[in-house]
Amino acid sequence: MKELKIDTKLFYQFDTLTNDGFLHFTSTKKGWRGDGRSRFTGDSEETYQAYRQELAASFSLSSSQLVFPRQTHTDHITVVTEPLNGAEIPDTDALITNIPGLCICVQTADCVPILICDPVKKVVAAIHAGWRGTASLISAKTVEKMIQEFGCDPNNLIAGIGPSISAPNYEVGVEVVDAVRKNFWNHENILTPSKTDGKAYLDLWTANQTLLESTGIPSSQIEIMGLCSFDGKDAFYSARRDGGATGRMVTGIMIL
Repeated sequence: MKELKIDTKLFYQFDTLTNDGFLHFTSTKKGWRGDGRSRFTGDSEETYQAYRQELAASFSLSSSQLVFPRQTHTDHITVVTEPLNGAEIPDTDALITNIPGLCICVQTADCVPILICDPVKKVVAAIHAGWRGTASLISAKTVEKMIQEFGCDPNNLIAGIGPSISAPNYEVGVEVVDAVRKNFWNHENILTPSKTDGKAYLDLWTANQTLLESTGIPSSQIEIMGLCSFDGKDAFYSARRDGGATGRMVTGIMIL
């Protein structure tokens, strides 16, 4: 993991994803204009357009190169095959593309942002995985789609799990516990019982690492930043800490 400072903004990058043929980043809350609560999708362009322009300018891109899904906490995956000129992709939580110059992005404020890169086939993916997406196996399904659509070999894939809420700060209820137990063979490593009956602490990092490894990606090619959005008040937005109206981090990847 490394820090990247551009003007007043602070970004993070994965060590394992650093490659001359790709651009990638995870933003923080530092350096944004306006009220500082950066948002990148919404019901009105007034909500997000200035922030998209600000983000794009940081990397010498145009805002039309940024591709965002309208996230709905599903396992829906979209393959991006052409420029969208700033239009959102509805009802989607993971994007895949092999088109150079398109920066596919997700936004988070406790959920897990995951980037995947195939440096051989030149294919990239960006995933938004909250508990629902994680329990629906979205990261594994994204890899499977990369294999089906582009012939990717999991042995060549490099993945990064970005800043999100850590297990000690993420107590979940019976619905979540049941979903995780149903879908993860190693749920005892993912759920830690809490003092409240029926509840547990959910480790989203380990859960998504498990899913990525289940597709055949070597564990040595999966990097977990280990940065907690809830604890990192100075750097990260957190919906659990600050409420749903807080800002969002954006995590993106592009083939150059």
